[in-house]
Amino acid sequence: MLETTARPRNATLSPPLDTRYPIETPEGIDLPVRPAGLMVRALAFSIDLGLRGLILGLLFMVLAFLGKLGAGLGSILLFVVSWWYMVLFEVLNQGRSPGKQWMGLRVVHDDGTSVGWSASLLRNLLRVVDMLPFGYFLGAISCLQHPNFKRLGDLAAGTLVIYREQPLSRPQLPAAEPRRPAFALALAEQRAILGFAERQGELSEARVAELAAILAQPLQLSAPQAVAELNGIARGLLGPA
Repeated sequence: MLETTARPRNATLSPPLDTRYPIETPEGIDLPVRPAGLMVRALAFSIDLGLRGLILGLLFMVLAFLGKLGAGLGSILLFVVSWWYMVLFEVLNQGRSPGKQWMGLRVVHDDGTSVGWSASLLRNLLRVVDMLPFGYFLGAISCLQHPNFKRLGDLAAGTLVIYREQPLSRPQLPAAEPRRPAFALALAEQRAILGFAERQGELSEARVAELAAILAQPLQLSAPQAVAELNGIARGLLGPA
């Protein structure tokens, strides 16, 4: 009879194995996300800062020909670009400014939903506080201390900067005629066969033959034809495409 030992109430929990942050969407779906750290966020901000400087420089060159009217318009554009550049991109482009998009990041609410106007405006207005006393000092300290790398603006707005997960695609199986195994396979055996077929493109011929020989014995397959037969079984397991 197996005995289980209860965790003491004052026991210290082990640290997480990675930086994934589990969130529950409004639909009740558990969604693990990866919060973005300080360095990648700093690079994204630097890209956005350079783009804003380029935009303002080009606009000021054009407005310089308009004299006093150009100076007045330049002041308005300076305000708009400085304060609304990030907000407009984050709200209208699924939480991605050009810098964040380049670095594969996006801003979301703490529950994983797309960032809204009020949250985006608040987190960007508080950049002034994050920059105190100089060079993003408070924001950097907050990022380094928080388990999910939140700066002060994120804490106030309830937002999180995460990596955009790339959609996963199943590797292509080698061409083979689908076939049925000689007997019912356990789940572990099915996974082993599918893993073997999916990884063949990454392995040498000698390694493929070695793995096929290992799988052939418990599956009662002919060793010389093991690779082709395993590929056929894998095709059969997936069913018609």
